[in-house]
Amino acid sequence: MSQILSTQTSSSPWQKLEQGGYCCIEALAPWLIRLQITPDPKRTRSALERYGILNTDWPSCEATHNRTDEQWTLTTELATLTMSLEDGQFTLTTTDGKLLQQTCNPPTVDPYGGFNLNLTHHADEKIYGLGDEDRDRLEKSNHKAQLWVRNVKCYAPSPWLMSTRGWASFCSTTGKQSYDVAQSQSDQIAICSQADHLDLYLFVGDDLPTLLDRGTQLMGRPLLLPRWAYGLTFVCHEEADARTMLDDCQTFRREKIPCDLIGLEPGWMENFYDATPDKQWSKERFHIPRWADKSQNTFIAAAKRLGFKLSLWLCCDYDVSEYEEQCLINSSLVSDNAMDDVPSDDDFEQDKNIGHPPRYFDKNMRHGQPWFEHLKQFVDQGARAFKMDGAYQVNEHPDRRYLNGMTDEQMHNLYPTLLNKQMSQGMAEHTNLRPMIYSSGAYAGIAQYSATWAGDTGGGVKPLISILNHGLSGHSNASCDMDVFTDEGIHFGFLQPWSQVNSWAYWRHPWLLGEELGKMFKRYAKLRYRLLPYFYTMAHKASTTGMPMMRAMPLAYPQLPGADELHCQYMLGDALLTAAFCESFTLPEGQWYDYWTGKLVKGDQTFAFEKGDGHGGPIFVKAGSVIPMGPKLQFVGQRDETKLDLRWYPGESSESSIYEDDGESFAHESGQHCITRIEQQVIDGGFRCVVHPRQGSYTGQPQTRTYRLRLCGDQQIKSITLDGETHAIKTDRKGRVVVDFAEDNNRKQIRVIDVQC
Repeated sequence: MSQILSTQTSSSPWQKLEQGGYCCIEALAPWLIRLQITPDPKRTRSALERYGILNTDWPSCEATHNRTDEQWTLTTELATLTMSLEDGQFTLTTTDGKLLQQTCNPPTVDPYGGFNLNLTHHADEKIYGLGDEDRDRLEKSNHKAQLWVRNVKCYAPSPWLMSTRGWASFCSTTGKQSYDVAQSQSDQIAICSQADHLDLYLFVGDDLPTLLDRGTQLMGRPLLLPRWAYGLTFVCHEEADARTMLDDCQTFRREKIPCDLIGLEPGWMENFYDATPDKQWSKERFHIPRWADKSQNTFIAAAKRLGFKLSLWLCCDYDVSEYEEQCLINSSLVSDNAMDDVPSDDDFEQDKNIGHPPRYFDKNMRHGQPWFEHLKQFVDQGARAFKMDGAYQVNEHPDRRYLNGMTDEQMHNLYPTLLNKQMSQGMAEHTNLRPMIYSSGAYAGIAQYSATWAGDTGGGVKPLISILNHGLSGHSNASCDMDVFTDEGIHFGFLQPWSQVNSWAYWRHPWLLGEELGKMFKRYAKLRYRLLPYFYTMAHKASTTGMPMMRAMPLAYPQLPGADELHCQYMLGDALLTAAFCESFTLPEGQWYDYWTGKLVKGDQTFAFEKGDGHGGPIFVKAGSVIPMGPKLQFVGQRDETKLDLRWYPGESSESSIYEDDGESFAHESGQHCITRIEQQVIDGGFRCVVHPRQGSYTGQPQTRTYRLRLCGDQQIKSITLDGETHAIKTDRKGRVVVDFAEDNNRKQIRVIDVQC
């Protein structure tokens, strides 16, 4: 007997499996189906869902449920999932019948032994994801992984997989998990966990970018950081004091090396590596008069006047689960000091000094006080960013029972995400500004709260691969410590989502690198700041689509032969291709411009990298691109960016845009931003660039906008017209043809530039 009904996602009932346990399938979107198998349907909410890490606010989705005594079939506009009601085996197909995924044998869920799930692996498919758990590969077939946050070995795992066959999965559990992706058996993907509940989200999508877009709608979109966070971060030597820090700030300005964020390591605290909520400034190194701690007289205010924001290093061993639970029950936070410790009338001594208040084994905790609360004093004094060290969020706590009732087995992976969630939300609520929190430890969902860096692993090939794997798992704002002692390290260090130099116990100051490397560092720093309009546009794209700023070649060009093995090259946004730490690189099909020389070359071939004067790696621009570049800056906000430089690399027809907002507040989330659309077209005998007027507005936007369009490459230009009128052929000092024009006062005129070659 069958039962057919059209249902909303919230109304799917649990069904008992003949071989034991219960199952439930529901459609959250036409492209997303949630499947659960559990021994107890009363306990099915994962910690990621409970604490708001995963999106649970889905619009109604029409889905047809067809249940018989033998099976349960759910069909949406895009997918069909059929589950056996005997043993829980299932098949996922597109609505036109294409097989996407299926189980190899019945899933098992044991309340004491965890779950086991075996999915099919096809010989022609490629698998990506799992976060930063391995730094030797991009494609995960023939690979075993253990998803357990560990120092250096596995900083930021994620239970996310996506396939070139058009499916992806996210396993909503925080316990230790193992993934055997076709290594033990070439036709199977085996997923095991000690969790007592299988909670699996299945996605369908035509390609990897589509799957990432849909996956990050569940896991959280990458946060759009403050605009200045996409500049340069410099972390001082750990022995620095206030005077040394200000000397570093002054030297950056004197040497005209752009930089926005100045960071202090654990030496800023009175007690080194202080993980308690009682931390204070070092009295000897960073004395702040208590009567003027928020005035213009502090070293923090002095750095601010030089255009710097301050970042503080933190370590944390606090039980962040208590605050999450208190938020859930919406209770008022009550501190220990508010507890009634008045002696009883029957107490003969009546002495408060020998009373019996609660005593806790965990000496770090201030019960009823969220972790971020004690950091507000430092934010009020001027701190604008926090660096979350691996200590102690990546450490195991085998004998700890968290205040939410979880063991370390259940909480260990979750801890970095909850910590960064509370840091990010606490900073945002306290300042009404976008936070810059950056962490080495991470787990699923971290992208919506914080940036990450690759921990204490340097700035070479392995951190490069880690950033690419982050991008393949829905996290864009990833970085690493820059290797400033090699030209390749500087090249790579400035050409990633955000850039950081970490001196720590060393002397990595750019003015101490010697003449050759010092000049190269300055050149790349200036290039990064001029490219900020492009970087910020790509960061916004990541925050709205999940497409990372730094893109592995199989994500950007899946048809490129050998893309999975091109570990050392990547796309930086839509238009730029670069590479580091390799002797050769491969350009995809099409035409590309060498950024350093302007030479146009044909793609679909491999080139040996030839080091040039003052650069440490190749940069190629996809033909048909228009790259927006801003003015020369020493720091973001130094001057109004009324004039933009548009670098035009003629080629096949394309469309791009420039995204702008106030760079710090959350007003962009309510629509306060500007978009400038740019088209590049092929016309008879030449090319056309169409620049549309800015659409939208935001507080502080430039009231006027002028452009200088530079035609890059070695084309022989015969004539130029601007809005149909003949325009004189002018060149800059490098011989590039330039066209200057301005936006009209009413912001309605579309500017059209035609060139005949």
